[in-house]
Amino acid sequence: MRKSNLFIFAIALLAVVMVSCHKGRNKLVNSWKITAVEPKTPLSDSLKNVILTNGTLTFTEDGHVTGYLQNEINNGTFALTKGGKSLVIKDETGTPYPCESTITDDQLILDSKEMKITLKKI
Repeated sequence: MRKSNLFIFAIALLAVVMVSCHKGRNKLVNSWKITAVEPKTPLSDSLKNVILTNGTLTFTEDGHVTGYLQNEINNGTFALTKGGKSLVIKDETGTPYPCESTITDDQLILDSKEMKITLKKI
């Protein structure tokens, strides 16, 4: 009896975790345009302008991402964890870009140790 209760609890917990991650992922899947860059480390005005001008990200349901952050991402991947609060983008070479993420219906905020970036859904 005790093992069956534990099994039922584990299944329920897994379902809650999957649903919460799926909701965050559903909000993330879309195309986004960078609207603000707040550097935390030195960043030249010209690089900041390039990021604002070219900065876009497109997330797909199958876990891929393309766009431009500090450089072009052609065939990257992403993982969203902690109920949508943690996002790791990896470029095509596998270099990870971890950040805290805040996702709403029309805004995405990526906060990393280098900068805080605000994106709007396009």
